[in-house]
Amino acid sequence: MNRKILGMVVASALVASSAVFAQSTTVTISQPERTKIKEYVVKEKTKPVMIKEKVTIGATLPADVELRAAPADWGTSVSKYSYVYTDNHVVLVEPSSRKIVQIIE
Repeated sequence: MNRKILGMVVASALVASSAVFAQSTTVTISQPERTKIKEYVVKEKTKPVMIKEKVTIGATLPADVELRAAPADWGTSVSKYSYVYTDNHVVLVEPSSRKIVQIIE
């Protein structure tokens, strides 16, 4: 009986730690990459979107916010994400979960 309880406690701890890790996903972008991304958005005249919710890393964007695919020339570490342009910031988003992973000012 004690082994069963211990097993359930360990399994629960693993699931909880996985959830915390998944929520804290961020992407690191160098300053030259940030500049390149920001210049792209300005050059392409990307239309800004209004987001009512607070835009912070780890927050989830609502389903009505249209995501754009990140261009391949932003680099392999970034091009797997989608983005939105809001309030003069480029917001990188994990497309499947819609979680914000980075905000480029």
